[in-house]
Parts: sequence; C-alpha cells; structure tokens
Amino acid sequence: MEVKNERILAYCLLVIFFSVGVVCYAAFPEKKPDQPIRIMFKSTAGNVLFDHKVHTSESGYGLECVDCHHDMEEGEEKATACGECHGPEAEEEDDPPKRSDAFHQQCIGCHEDDGTAPAKCEECHFMK
Repeated sequence: MEVKNERILAYCLLVIFFSVGVVCYAAFPEKKPDQPIRIMFKSTAGNVLFDHKVHTSESGYGLECVDCHHDMEEGEEKATACGECHGPEAEEEDDPPKRSDAFHQQCIGCHEDDGTAPAKCEECHFMK
C-alpha cells in the first residue's frame, strides 16, 4: 500500500472511531446520583466542603435525612435547601436563626455529641 493510501485509511479510521466515541458518550451518560456527594457552602469566614456521602452512608455516620433536614415530612424524597428558611441575617426575633448560626448549632452540636467537634475554625473552613 502506498503512503498516501495508508494516510487516507488512517484518517478515515480516526473519523470513524471519534464519531463512535461521541455517539457512545452521548447515548450513555453517567447517571446523576440521587443524593449529592459533596456540597460547598460559601462563607466569608472560608468555604466549608461538606461530605454528604460520608454523613449519610452506612459506612460513614449513617445519618437519616431528618437528622439534619428537620423540616422533612415522613415519605418526602427531596429536602429543602437550608437557605430557603435560614437567610444570611435573622430579620425578626421569631425568624429562624441565620444560616451560619444554624450550621454551627447543627454541625458542631452533632460532632460534640460524638466527640469529634472541631477545635479550630480552619478544621472546617478553608480560604481559597
């Protein structure tokens, strides 16, 4: 076979394999998980990367949804985002606590109960 014919054959195979790869990638996308794996909470004191999977899996803490999402009803599938009720500031006295206070109360309180509470802010918060 001549070099020109070999080059044409190689380019044709390249186009065919690339096309097959694109079609397969588009036809079989990765399934989105039912629950988030990790959540990044943005904060002026430094962002907090929350490992949702570790907290909810049986090999981790094994928490139920209602342990953190206190507003969930029996049989509900999807939790309400924390920011829906807990805003950046509490406007009125009877409003829910601001988001940062609610997180600190929920997270640190739970970790104090099991003896793994952070001693320093940078154990949870990190700067960019």
